[in-house]
Amino acid sequence: MRSARPRSEIEIDPTRPPQRLAPYAYAVEAAVVEDEEDLADGRLVLLHDPDGHEAWKGTFRLVTLIRAELEPEMAADPLLPEVCWSWLTGAMEARGLAYGEASGTVTMAGSHYFGGLADRRPATQIEIRASWTPREGLGGVPDTGAHLAAWCDLLCQIAGLPPAPADPGAGTVTGAGVVSLPQRRGPQGA
Repeated sequence: MRSARPRSEIEIDPTRPPQRLAPYAYAVEAAVVEDEEDLADGRLVLLHDPDGHEAWKGTFRLVTLIRAELEPEMAADPLLPEVCWSWLTGAMEARGLAYGEASGTVTMAGSHYFGGLADRRPATQIEIRASWTPREGLGGVPDTGAHLAAWCDLLCQIAGLPPAPADPGAGTVTGAGVVSLPQRRGPQGA
């Protein structure tokens, strides 16, 4: 996973992984930052159990949580959860990654402010919680760097960034027909 080179808008750092989910774990946190504004953030955890796990149908599992604030008109779209889920699977498929046992949730939560916070505009956040089994490649090990790159693609897409120009060295994927969420602009109270 350390070999992946994310887009310049992504700030990524290793973080402490969960201790009880698998014998081995590695985790990163990332944020999409543009003009000093966080547009989306997330966490990706790689789990490994050499004995395998029945529910995973493999020895590795990737688990993620991604969050971004939405514009009110996007939050009103009843198809948005399905679209966001398709971005997750599409990010892996666009990179030609084999995976299985994908599961998760897409949640939209709205906040309305009252009292001392009444001057803030209502806000809606979307959250993707998902996990999948990366299929093992040569030597029985999945290409976790490519899965991290696909996850970064998803993070940028949910942040509203357009696809990056093709960079064969970074493995960035572009494509026609890709739709991203509009970027959130302006201060919270605007």
